[in-house]
Amino acid sequence: MAFSTIMPKRSTAPLNDLTFDMKMIMTKLMLTLLIASLSVSSNAAKTVKVFLLAGQSNMEGQGVVDMDHPEYYNGGKGTLLRVMKNSTDSKRYAHLKNKKGDWVARDDAFIRFRNKQGVMAGGVSIGFTGYGSDKSRHHIGPELQIGHALGDHYEEPVLLIKTAWGGKSLHKDFRPPSAGGETGPYYKQMLDEVKEALAEMEKEFSGLKGRRPEWAGFVWFQGWNDMFDKDALAEYEDNLVHLIQDLRKEFKSPNLPVIVGELGNGGPKAGGNMLAIREAQKSATERKELKGNVKFVSTTDFARPKEDSPNVGHGHHWFGNAESYFLIGDALGKGMVNLLD
Repeated sequence: MAFSTIMPKRSTAPLNDLTFDMKMIMTKLMLTLLIASLSVSSNAAKTVKVFLLAGQSNMEGQGVVDMDHPEYYNGGKGTLLRVMKNSTDSKRYAHLKNKKGDWVARDDAFIRFRNKQGVMAGGVSIGFTGYGSDKSRHHIGPELQIGHALGDHYEEPVLLIKTAWGGKSLHKDFRPPSAGGETGPYYKQMLDEVKEALAEMEKEFSGLKGRRPEWAGFVWFQGWNDMFDKDALAEYEDNLVHLIQDLRKEFKSPNLPVIVGELGNGGPKAGGNMLAIREAQKSATERKELKGNVKFVSTTDFARPKEDSPNVGHGHHWFGNAESYFLIGDALGKGMVNLLD
């Protein structure tokens, strides 16, 4: 009887110690896993989503914001200010200005663009165009609403690196390496400016310090100059496919989402050469080798009459109509969001 009463006490003591030790081990393991998961989440949060915008003068941006000279700007018809004032949809443009009436500059979505005046770097707002500078902001391009659409989509900050030059063709100026022949000088300059932008990112955008750039997409809006050369016209589809493939390779992002904006100047009715470019753009986005992560976005519905626009002689620039550029950017931005989803 004495033996039987003593043994349970001696046999349960090690078991209790073991149970306690196991609980401690499990607690430490759970804490380690929790810390690791928090670290991963923290690292994931410290990224900035990077998008490349490229093209010629219409990507540079020709939409007039506020100039209203009766002779040179048609009295302000079709400017952004006039469009906002006369819009029947008050919500469409409400995000562009704050309650004080100042132009909004976002603190979660940024644009970097080098033009002839130098580098423009700041929160998404008006003015990041070929004519723009920090002291002169009178035009917009597609980047304005692309930036707002992507900024609204992501929790992480967004950086748009814009590279655009007027009068440049895909056939010669932007010619990608895999297309054969001499690589285009503006293809090279585009990549040089991308590298420059990423190298200077933390200096130019203090809010992005400590964040890791992550390629998220490419938007192409171009085509005018390729209409006027038979070889450029014939090769446009293939050259566009090569461009997308080469950039994906360069950025080490084989499935990089890509938006191709239609050459939609003048609306649905157009001459044979422009229709051929449009068809080539659409066909390129449907090519199997691009893995389906490319979208063609129509823009012809955004054309406005010259009589209702500030630059009545500039059909190649959508007559400078700000509503056109706003709606183009909105469509391109939302098209990218759809790809990302």
